[in-house]
Amino acid sequence: MDDDLLVQAAELAERHLAGGLPRRWKHVQAVALKSDRIAHVLDDADARALVASAWLHDLGYAPGVADTGLHALDGARWLLANGWPRRIAALVAHHSCAQFEADERGLGSVLAEEFDQERSPTADALWFADMTTGPDGQDLDVLDRLAEIHQRYEPDSIVVRFWARATPTLLEAVKRTEATLAAQPM
Repeated sequence: MDDDLLVQAAELAERHLAGGLPRRWKHVQAVALKSDRIAHVLDDADARALVASAWLHDLGYAPGVADTGLHALDGARWLLANGWPRRIAALVAHHSCAQFEADERGLGSVLAEEFDQERSPTADALWFADMTTGPDGQDLDVLDRLAEIHQRYEPDSIVVRFWARATPTLLEAVKRTEATLAAQPM
């Protein structure tokens, strides 16, 4: 994966999100910038995969991409259909505990069958960057981010239900990334 792919990822995200979903675009830009800042703890190929997937992680919310209601799956499918590397699509498909949301939406087996879930420092770092960045691009502690999500959604919503189950898994990924970052400061 080369630097051209990173430029293409940023341009694609901007094209699909900036005009119609400006708040989502702010979030995506901040997640990508945070990913770039923490990528030094990964080798070059993993760092590029992290940053590319950060740019693309919320593509599934975009009009013309959204299909099933599970943005992670929709974005990943779109990426594969448009020639993106399978690894990037899989990182997008499984970002930030997407399997839990897929299960809530009755799409758990579909997500698991179509995309392998990578369990790696790269996947953890993507979850960390996403879930420590607020909807307007602000830096947040992961617990503050989860509280913000709970405030935005109705208590009985799918989002609140899946995060109730997913929180321990998310916190472990964030903890692993924080430990890696502490061991390899900039």
